[in-house]
Amino acid sequence: MKSDATGIKRILKAFHYSFNGFISAFRSEAAFRQDVAFCLVMGVITFFLPVKRTELVLLILPLFLILMAELINTSIECLVDRIGEEYHILSKKAKDIGSLLVFLAFVYWGVSWYIILLPILIR
Repeated sequence: MKSDATGIKRILKAFHYSFNGFISAFRSEAAFRQDVAFCLVMGVITFFLPVKRTELVLLILPLFLILMAELINTSIECLVDRIGEEYHILSKKAKDIGSLLVFLAFVYWGVSWYIILLPILIR
């Protein structure tokens, strides 16, 4: 499956594959759609907060981490399901760890927002 494309053609193909991945995840995964909606809403809210630019970046980065974690989790689930639909303890373990990854991304978001916004709210 290795591509023969090089240079700018390779880069354009990579963008195309990434776009296809986004569309595929968005169409087939309710959790990803929910995460995208959450991140869009929180991202917009972030720009209205009275924070410095560095704090703004530190509030937005965890939102991207949530989406990345969800995509990794979805990839793990797809691979496990590709191997077989029957129950196996290692399949469950892989899916549970992928789910934990998403949970930890949300915890990181919450802690980041708490640490940055609490002093602002106290003032």
